[in-house]
This record gives sequence, C-alpha cells and structure tokens, in this order.
Amino acid sequence: MFLHTVLAGCLIASSHAASVTSRSNSELLKRSPPSVPPSTIGPVTELTISNRVIAPDGFERSATLAGGIFPGPLIKAQKHDNFSINVVNQLQDKNMPLSTSVHWHGIQQQKTNWADGTSFITQCPIPPNRSFLHQFSTPNQTGTFWYHSHFSTQYCDGLRGPLVIYDPDDPHKDLYDVDDESTVVTISDWYHDPTTVLNKIIGPVTNNSTLINGLGRYPGGPMSPLSVINVEQGKRYRFRILGLSCDPSWNFTIDGHTMTIIEADGVETVPETVDKLPVFAGQRYSVVVHANQPVSNYWVRALPNLGNQSFADGLNQAILRYKGAPEEDPTSSAGPSVLPFNEAKLASLMSFPVPGVPEIGKADINLNLVAGNVNGLFTINNVSYHSPPTPVLLQMLSGAQHPSDLLPIGSVIELPPNKVVEITIPETGAAPGGPHPMHLHGHKFAVVRVAGNSTPNFVNPIWRDTVSMGTPGDNVTFRFVTDNAGPWFFHCHIDFHLNNGFAAIMAEARNQLPIVSESIPETWASLCPTDSPHTESRLGTFNTSILT
Repeated sequence: MFLHTVLAGCLIASSHAASVTSRSNSELLKRSPPSVPPSTIGPVTELTISNRVIAPDGFERSATLAGGIFPGPLIKAQKHDNFSINVVNQLQDKNMPLSTSVHWHGIQQQKTNWADGTSFITQCPIPPNRSFLHQFSTPNQTGTFWYHSHFSTQYCDGLRGPLVIYDPDDPHKDLYDVDDESTVVTISDWYHDPTTVLNKIIGPVTNNSTLINGLGRYPGGPMSPLSVINVEQGKRYRFRILGLSCDPSWNFTIDGHTMTIIEADGVETVPETVDKLPVFAGQRYSVVVHANQPVSNYWVRALPNLGNQSFADGLNQAILRYKGAPEEDPTSSAGPSVLPFNEAKLASLMSFPVPGVPEIGKADINLNLVAGNVNGLFTINNVSYHSPPTPVLLQMLSGAQHPSDLLPIGSVIELPPNKVVEITIPETGAAPGGPHPMHLHGHKFAVVRVAGNSTPNFVNPIWRDTVSMGTPGDNVTFRFVTDNAGPWFFHCHIDFHLNNGFAAIMAEARNQLPIVSESIPETWASLCPTDSPHTESRLGTFNTSILT
C-alpha cells in the first residue's frame, strides 16, 4: 500500500561555507572570508532530497542534494539516541536519476537491516514524490559516520553528508578542548558533468575539483572562496575527517601541524601521531590537532591520488586560520614528512579480541574473494554484480530457500549465524583503478592483515568498516562474526567501480530474519512496484504476515 501522506516542507539550511562565485564572474576573489559552521539536524528529522543549481568550485551545475546544500547537513546525535529520519524525495531534474535511497554508512543496523538504505539489497528505491521513514538505533556505536545515496552513482551528483554520534564519556576527551560542528572536515570530489554522462565513460573518471567542507577550485576556474577552519592559539581540536569520495583517495595534511589519530571508522584507537593521513572513499578519522603555532593562516591540503595533483592557486586546499590572523590565503609550505601513516600501527583502544583461531585460514568460514575485470566490468570471483529486480531482503522474506534461488545469481554468499568469517581480498592487479577501498555493510571488522604489511596481527588490530586493498602483492584479510541477520552489501567504495559490478552480498543468518521482520513497516514493501513481472513471477505475492 502506498504512503497516503508525504510530509511537506523542505529543509531550508545555510551552506557549509561562504557563498561561492559562479563561473561567469570574472573578478578573482583573493580572500576567503570566514566560514560558517555547517548546518545541523538531529536524529529525529526530515531529510529532503531535491535538485538545486550550485557552484561549490565556481562552476554552476544542477546537483542532487540533501537539505538543499552540499555537503548535506550534519546529522548530530548523542550516544544511545534513536534515529527516525524521514527521507523525502522531491527530485525533478530529469538529467539525473529521479529515484533515490539513503544509506547510513558505518551504522550497523542491528535487527534493522531493512533500514540500511541500500537500493536493491535492503529496499526498493524511493520514487519521486514519495518518502520513507528510517527508524533505527545505534547501541554501543559512537564516532564519525556519513550518509549518502545508494542508488546508482547518485551520490557523485551531491547526495552525501556527515553523521556524528557524540559520546559524553569519550575515553579520549582529555586529549582535546573542542569537538563540535566547526571541527567536522569533509573531503569530496566534484564533477561538472552529471553522472548520467560520467557513467558512459569507459575507463577512469576524473573529477574536476576537490572540495573541503563543500568549497574548492578547479584548474582554469575563478579564485572561488575556500573553506576556512577557525582555531584559537593554544587550544586542541578534534577534527573529524570524512572521505566523502566517489573515486579518489587523498593524502591529508595541515602545514606546520601534526595530527594524533584517536578514531578510525567509529572505533577509538590508541593515539598515533602522524603528519600525513591517507583517506580513502568511505573512511573516517578523528585526529587531535594542537593549535600551537604562531598566529597565521596555514594551508590544509588534500592531495588526490589521481586527477589534478597540484596545489597551484589553491587547488585541493582549505585554510586553517588562527584567531587574529588576516583574512587572506596562506603562504605556508608543506615541509618534509617525518611521521608517515602506517595502518599496521593502528590499534583499537579497547583491545577488542579477534574472533576465532589466531591463524590465517583457521576461521569457521574462509573466503578468498579475488577481484578482476572483464571488458570494463569488475568481477568478484569471476562474477560481475548486477542489481536484482527485487531487493535481496524481500527475496529472502518471500521464501527463497537456497543461495542459488537468490538474485543476482553468483553474487550472493550465504553465511550461517554465529560463525567467524575470514575474508581475504588479494590485490592481484587484475582490477584496474586501485587502491580499492572495500566496505562491508552491517559490521565493523578486525583487519588482521593490512595493506603494505604481510605479517598478520591477531593481538590488537584495528577494527573498521572500510579498508584499502592496497597495491599489487598485498593480501588484506579481515574477520567478523555473523551476528547481524540480513543481506549485507560488500563492495568497492569507488562508486563508478560499484556501478560496474565490483560487489557481492553476504546473506547472513537467514534463520534469524524473523527478528528483523518484526520492525519492518508496511511502507517498506510498498516502495516496490506491485506490477513488476519479476516480483510476480519469481516471488509471488509478498506475504505481509511475516512482518507481524
């Protein structure tokens, strides 16, 4: 049954930073005025998805936006908050996808697989002029997360934003003085063409600019304002750095300042000080930065691994501005790196035990997932993922009894409950466009073998939800326990790679799905078209009684 009411209204919010200059403005702006804090909303809210023309790097284009801004508003919650987010689809620009779904990246969705927001895996997309209410809790989860479209490559058109769950009892709270919306730092790639054009490109897709907190510049474009991060000398800041990328990774640095990592992907870490931080698509870090330098302006740099690898004229940069410094671009230099990042050194603060026998290949279930590419389509174990006609969760609830009954054929891996799963993802070089950041929905996992290091660590490895496969010769391995029923997407977070088949589905703990079905609202099934021949012929009539 379709929703009778679509909640009215559109979230009106200010931009993450000062207004930008359109491409037609010939006057070069040489100063970046102070930035305003990002717009914030709470965990009980309405998130309107709409189209709007914006120019974050000085080039005007129509975009797909959450709350009418880029990045979308910061969703700000406290530990143990319950989320109730009504996603309202008001998309109208026919040059871009009109359907949508929103995924809450890093939120484990215990017992609420249906609310994960993943098109064709956990739900049907939300059609235009419809809405869908996501209700979920986040027990024992705090830290830095984000949300983004999970329909086609739509988030590359703009639908992405930060989500933070604050912990009043944060074990690291004595290490910093400031942690609020002003210390959220988003890094994103930006494209002047819509994804309907980009998706037709065979091979690498190159972004036009890097945006930090929603602002940036592109080669040959106007000297648009850059984002300004304001600090006060002597204070310590917890910067939450989010990789809202569709493709590139970045090397993140702040001239004259070191960064002490205290969180990775929502997991507190043993403090580790670096002067360069690689940030892959989907990854998040919290770092403590001490504003202990002379009052001035300092470049914040995000050097991409592809595209415009330059800092000329403010490309790939923002500004760290001390209170009392003039409103002008910095003249600082990067300096040599003496504290490089080493993922093998990251350790979980709480020393979460690695499940299973502490030896590679000795888990209950051991999966070797080999990435490849055939005629431009990515594969996992020789199968390229294609979106099924009916969401996998709906298939499972409707009586599909065997993995071979689940679509897409060859991409669904059945996992029994309460088993230790070990996944190895060797980088053979057969899948171009790496390093590939691999993300697993529904879980954090123990990375027992990281990129760049062949020695396993079963003592105290980092736990996270998005990990780089590294470079050819690496053999990244991670473990998790199948304690969260439902189908969970496992995919490369380079969105153009996912769109070309770089994914698989972990169909987990099938016999525990009644726990999930207890909370599924009637409106969830109504998102799917009732006249779909695929739904009718393959699944028969959806049995809503399983939801009661």
